[in-house]
Amino acid sequence: MPAFNLFVARLSPPPIPSVLAWAQAYDGERGPKIDLSQAVPGYPPHPDMLTWLSEAAGSAAYTGYGAIEGEDALRQAYAAHVAGLYGVDVTAENVHITSGANQAFLCAAMAVAGPGDAIALTRPFYFNMETTLAMLGIGVRTVACRQENGFLPDPADVEVVLQSGVKAFAVVSPNNPTGAVYPADLLAEIFALCRKHDAWLILDETYRDFIDGEAAPHGLMSVENWQDGLILTYSFSKSYCIPGHRLGAVMGGPALVDQVAKVMDNLQICAPRAAQAALARAIPALADWRRANKAEISRRVEALKTVMQELPDWSLDAIGAYFAYIRHPFAGQPSERVAEKLAREAGIVCLPGIYFGEGQDNHLRFAFANADAETIGLLTDRLKDFRL
Repeated sequence: MPAFNLFVARLSPPPIPSVLAWAQAYDGERGPKIDLSQAVPGYPPHPDMLTWLSEAAGSAAYTGYGAIEGEDALRQAYAAHVAGLYGVDVTAENVHITSGANQAFLCAAMAVAGPGDAIALTRPFYFNMETTLAMLGIGVRTVACRQENGFLPDPADVEVVLQSGVKAFAVVSPNNPTGAVYPADLLAEIFALCRKHDAWLILDETYRDFIDGEAAPHGLMSVENWQDGLILTYSFSKSYCIPGHRLGAVMGGPALVDQVAKVMDNLQICAPRAAQAALARAIPALADWRRANKAEISRRVEALKTVMQELPDWSLDAIGAYFAYIRHPFAGQPSERVAEKLAREAGIVCLPGIYFGEGQDNHLRFAFANADAETIGLLTDRLKDFRL
């Protein structure tokens, strides 16, 4: 057999299916399975969203190829939404629609770096970012985010990695896997460092709509000439409960959008068109519904905090948006072993910390958006009784 691409062949298999396989062995003895493995909304899309999706899917208008950059209506609607949120002047020319946030990151990375270059990530990192860079032959350098610092990077450490000549520094806020939300002043400092060292800042805002409060998460787009160094990525999956329709966005300067279009044309020409048409209607129409969902996620945050207060041997080290980073009480044990036994014997399905980078074996990621407050409450007894 001819050889496979080594950049792909040396990657580990996708992690989520392996974790779900552990859960298949659970016999139900402790009650219903509690799935905390994947960042999936546990409530349905708005009925109007389903109607608009159906109408667009049944229309011949969306059966052909569309604009590579995305449907004009969605680009305009999303630009208007971002302009209102951040109080800045952005237009459709700043937006490129992609098939989900993973593809948005892939397009952004390919636009600014190539084989032999390097991009920096925070550690723990979102594993798909690391594997995306690895399969492209782009080097990965990391900035450790320590527990004592709330799993936020120290700007001094950021500058060290930027001095090494990386093409970009990618951060996720609210963070996946920890849930940590980056303060606006920290993001401003990181962006200034990136500009100083001629590197792009790639900010993944997939979970932006679930940050507590109504204030803008940062002021980066108010910085003069922000378009020359800032790339923002986003997913419509969580806020509109449509992960299966695979839509995301890249926001930056028109010059960046032009580069992303070259990548996108070779990946799949255009993102799914019918879903784009539905979203263009949903963005302005469903603002109150999105706010209600944010409040529901906040209730789940509080429910998990309550659970953890009853478990002195377990530690809630970070929480925000869809995620909590939990320190388990079995120091020195592989997190894969802990997570597998939790799934098989306690019916608690979560991800091992080691999936998110070196040095993470003491932690587990709980993604609680798929579990309501009542279900989260079931964790108390199961974790109290759990033994490795």
